[in-house]
Amino acid sequence: MTVIHHLRVHRSDEHLAREGQLAWHIAEVAADPVEVEPEVVDMIINRVIDNAAVAAASLTRAPVSAARQQALDHAVSVGGSGATVFGCALDRRTSPEWAAWANGVAVRELDYHDTFLAADYSHPGDNIPPIVAVAQHVGADGAALVRGLATGYEIQIDLVRAISLHKHKIDHVAHLGPSAAAGIGTLLGLPVETIYQAVGQALHTTTATRQSRKGEISTWKAHAPAFAGKMAVEAVDRAMRGETSPSPIYEGEDGVIAWLLDGPDAAYEVPLPGQGEPKRAILDSYTKEHSAEYQAQAWIDLARKLHGEHPELADPANVEAIVLHTSHHTHYVIGSGANDPQKYDPAASRETLDHSIPYIFAVALQDGGWHHVDSYLPARAAREDTVALWHKIATAEDEEWTRRYHSDDPDEKAFGGRVEIRLTNGETIEDEIAVADAHPLGARPFVREDYVRKFRLLAEPVLTADEIERFLGLAERLPDLTPEEVQQLTIVADFGVLAGAPAPKGLF
Repeated sequence: MTVIHHLRVHRSDEHLAREGQLAWHIAEVAADPVEVEPEVVDMIINRVIDNAAVAAASLTRAPVSAARQQALDHAVSVGGSGATVFGCALDRRTSPEWAAWANGVAVRELDYHDTFLAADYSHPGDNIPPIVAVAQHVGADGAALVRGLATGYEIQIDLVRAISLHKHKIDHVAHLGPSAAAGIGTLLGLPVETIYQAVGQALHTTTATRQSRKGEISTWKAHAPAFAGKMAVEAVDRAMRGETSPSPIYEGEDGVIAWLLDGPDAAYEVPLPGQGEPKRAILDSYTKEHSAEYQAQAWIDLARKLHGEHPELADPANVEAIVLHTSHHTHYVIGSGANDPQKYDPAASRETLDHSIPYIFAVALQDGGWHHVDSYLPARAAREDTVALWHKIATAEDEEWTRRYHSDDPDEKAFGGRVEIRLTNGETIEDEIAVADAHPLGARPFVREDYVRKFRLLAEPVLTADEIERFLGLAERLPDLTPEEVQQLTIVADFGVLAGAPAPKGLF
């Protein structure tokens, strides 16, 4: 059964033994050799396909090209075979930490892969690049890779359930460093002591502020989780060499909780699997049908519905005002409550626009859908009628939608809200949506064929038909892959695709 770990700050003179620390309990979960259940294996396969899909769509984008060039400028480390880089030939390898970096940026660039939201936010698919990179480097088989990925998802989601980072403006990748380190520990079959040290180091090196997701959002938004994955690989390497980490990293009087989170009097209840309990957390996560912040998913679906039912709403001349009554997070992070003028700026960056629900709702309402490229084009954002409609849209926090957002009951947990549209003719249109159509409780929940369809859609412009089938053939046999096949678990771009991408030069 699930074990609830009571987490609080301890003074130095209390001497909290490592066996009582959260990092130790995370390491115990990682070292538990429990088998991965079939439905969890199936979902892991879905997410490996999903990651490859969004990586394919981002291969030629500047941040991805820069990260890829950095990785390729580093040789394979001497301790293994190295790891593949998305887009590159199968025999083109780099050191695993740099593969984790390059592939992590490719996965996160479009903000288009899986999500889990609770006390904090996360994209647990960010665990996949560093764990796969290490698996390729050391020659692990598919079964070991699946166990490692199950741990990565479990630990990140369990931390997100209990500990809010954003409340204190700490970026959510601070939960990713420990989870990726734990997943790598499972993959490698490391002892509890070693994983414990790696988890502590990974957390210590991946805490940063949320300014990366505020105001004019920069390209670092895509790099932040990749950096956490890279740090996790390096933390495991140091721990395997016998190096230790700050302790207790969470509970110390100068530790993460006391100074970065809720302070010296804080307490949290962190759920972790008990000994022998299967790691099932991935089943509580969900992917994106649309390339935008997760809280925008349901709103895009509602806008798509309203577009069909009320096509007159596409013309700003017919609309007096639109208010999206929604959760605290949606209002303050991607809504007008953020008080970021950039969220209403037609010249804002793509990263900023995908964190602007007024912009997203306006475009989806006019177009009846959402496209991962076209909906963000500068010309699309600057269209006069779009700007006029966009500037009539505001958000407002609704206590009930905030309560449902934080609910532990999956049947009432919600990420949408209620829209109120006042027309210039005096009429009012109201509608609401709780979860995205692709959500497990949505109108059209994503299943394997949807993940495969998404992959084909995003990969066809940059991969050959044979390459698409080769990758899907490997991914769908994931737990049965040989070490040699795991080393081929990547996507290779069609001839000339990467040649047309930016190839920036730097220090390396």
